[in-house]
Amino acid sequence: MLASCQSKPVKFTEADIQIIPKPLALQVNQGGFQFNSNTQFVVEDESQKAALEDLINKFKTAAGFTSEIVNETPSKNYVQFVTDANLKQEAYNLEVNSNGITIKSNGTAGFVYGVETLRQLLPTSIESNTIANNEEWVIPNVSIKDEPRFKYRGLMLDLSRHFFDSEYIKQTIDRLAMHKMNVLHLHLVDDQGWRIEIKQYPKLTEIGAWRVDQEDKFWHNRDKNPHGVKGTYGGFLTQEELKDIVAYAASKNIEVIPEIEMPAHVSSAIASYPELACFNQEIGVPSGGLWPITDIYCAGKDSTFEFLENVLDEVMTIFPSKYIHIGGDEATKTNWKICPHCKKRVKEEGLKDVDELQSYFVKRMEKYINSKGKQLIGWDEIIEGGLAPEATVMSWRGVKPGIEAAKQGHDVIMTPTSHCYFDYYQGPQEYEPTAFTAYTPLSKVYQFDPIADEMTPEDAKHVLGGQANLWAEYLPTNDQSEYMIFPRLAAMSEALWSPKDSRNWEDFSRRLEMMFERYEDLDINYAKSAYILRPAYSFDSINKAVNLSLKNEFPNPDIRYVLGDVDLNQHAQKYTGTFQVKETTILKASLFKDEKPVGMTYVDTIKFHKALGKLVTYNTEYSSAYKGTGAATLDNALRGSQNFHDGQWQGWLTDMEVVIDLENQTDISNVAVGTLESQKAGIYFPVAVEVSVSNDGKTFEKIGEVTRPYAQASKVTKKDFVVEFSEQSARFVKVKAIALEKNPRGGGVWLFVDEILVN
Repeated sequence: MLASCQSKPVKFTEADIQIIPKPLALQVNQGGFQFNSNTQFVVEDESQKAALEDLINKFKTAAGFTSEIVNETPSKNYVQFVTDANLKQEAYNLEVNSNGITIKSNGTAGFVYGVETLRQLLPTSIESNTIANNEEWVIPNVSIKDEPRFKYRGLMLDLSRHFFDSEYIKQTIDRLAMHKMNVLHLHLVDDQGWRIEIKQYPKLTEIGAWRVDQEDKFWHNRDKNPHGVKGTYGGFLTQEELKDIVAYAASKNIEVIPEIEMPAHVSSAIASYPELACFNQEIGVPSGGLWPITDIYCAGKDSTFEFLENVLDEVMTIFPSKYIHIGGDEATKTNWKICPHCKKRVKEEGLKDVDELQSYFVKRMEKYINSKGKQLIGWDEIIEGGLAPEATVMSWRGVKPGIEAAKQGHDVIMTPTSHCYFDYYQGPQEYEPTAFTAYTPLSKVYQFDPIADEMTPEDAKHVLGGQANLWAEYLPTNDQSEYMIFPRLAAMSEALWSPKDSRNWEDFSRRLEMMFERYEDLDINYAKSAYILRPAYSFDSINKAVNLSLKNEFPNPDIRYVLGDVDLNQHAQKYTGTFQVKETTILKASLFKDEKPVGMTYVDTIKFHKALGKLVTYNTEYSSAYKGTGAATLDNALRGSQNFHDGQWQGWLTDMEVVIDLENQTDISNVAVGTLESQKAGIYFPVAVEVSVSNDGKTFEKIGEVTRPYAQASKVTKKDFVVEFSEQSARFVKVKAIALEKNPRGGGVWLFVDEILVN
């Protein structure tokens, strides 16, 4: 663009500033500042150097020059730190003019964030791991005043379900700092692995950190491991490794909070020390899914509390964090109800039930944690039976538990599944790696607000902030973990940092494109799910037509499509709005960039059939929880996706039996029933589909049947059960889908159908 900012005028506009999260206030001034080999970095003391280290290293790698750190400010060509005690915690002011750059803060946090903003003002090639030839390292002259909206901005990494080593954790810390997040919550203990060295209890890592390697099987289809079998999959972090991680994070203003689960999610501990359980039961470390969670710490034995206090003593020497997270979630208290130790505790303490026993457990642990100068955090189940006096609640089952805790005067961190669970799918399931069967797209994360609408101003004062949670059941590799975190972390960072009234999805989407370029240079395996097309279908019953609209998550995308089996590149027409299809056809559509399709091409066949729009009588009524589009669901040509919440599926907890009135005698030769299977969600294919016909709607003759025995399956799958028969002339068609009699996993058996096609 220019040879030197000193010799040619530089013009920038606010559209050139693409910082995430969006600053509190920004003004673009005339001109720019150019970095070169003579640029000096000015600090007031040695402690400030750490905040500059990464940026200086980036210039060395991408620009090829090593900048000098000095204590005296030159007349020009400098970046200086200035301490300003009047600024709030974590706030910074950034002033850029053609002579130099000043970052003001009251301490380390603001300097770290000021440098991260400076980094995002630079060309994206600053992230490159090779020399970026011919790059002009020019940034706009700006005045930025910035501070976070919330003081707690976190990410939880689950190290138990799959183990992630210290190198990956440090990479994640770098990326949290880049997005101005300030908490890393490490989930160090769960049923499937104990991940922290405890010297007083070596079996926790000798036994509890390892499980039988069943990684070739679906998480919820893994075999139960007997006690004493040697595990080979797993790992743990030594105390020295964790201290190093904590120190590294502190240099980037990130607090590392340990989570030591109790009283449930502790099979790995009980496998190591069976006496911690109510009945000294000997179990193996589970290799996969476990439900219900009945092997939990005994609340009646004083030795349980002695163990936990000793464990926490070692944990607290590693983590200087204000908080200790104790989990507290999903405890099935079946054993507590019959355990003589627990029954004795309930009686002696004058407790009403096992819920109050859990409250006793949490309060007792909180008292110990408080005695060490720390505060307790727990998942919102710790409210049950009465909340510990000074506990902070992490509200994950929606926002209502958080509202309740705030009204009781407790601090709250909002992390509802609806917006904050990054183990959920972020794009159409058909095109995504395996994840938990729920849906949290990028745009949904961006809508997150920790302060619920129902909160009073007084309640809102107790909301510390929010947190994204990445549970790792389906994430065996670093790449898969990154895929689920990014770019949703960018949306979360803006939701927690920027003023609510400054948030704008269209503006964020524009700035995100530059962040994607940074992710590319940083070799981050980020998801492009937001680009995937999400067609929306509706049925026009009057015209017997299907209305189609095409969109992805971003505003004003250039989408083009064709109808029929023709080449998309040659025949694509620009999508301008909803259009109609009145006959069976193939739809191909893609996002276009620079006149070429980019990303995944969406392909679907829209099938019209003889039952389209006809009256359906339900001999067995569908569930009100899964009613599709109502009575017209089964013959509207609209097919469901692998996401059973998409509104196109009807669900039964019984057999399905319906009758379709074709209005006139019609020649037919087959019937196809569209079904879904998601065994983890309790949805199973039918074991048989029967078709009968009639001309009077009263007397039916069975003319065909297909059967399929139950088979264990790990994937979500759609299947059309096609019943073929010799050509018949009939007016009424009765279709019966027979459900699996018993759920092999326990619970009810769901039968899901999206369409009955009569041909």
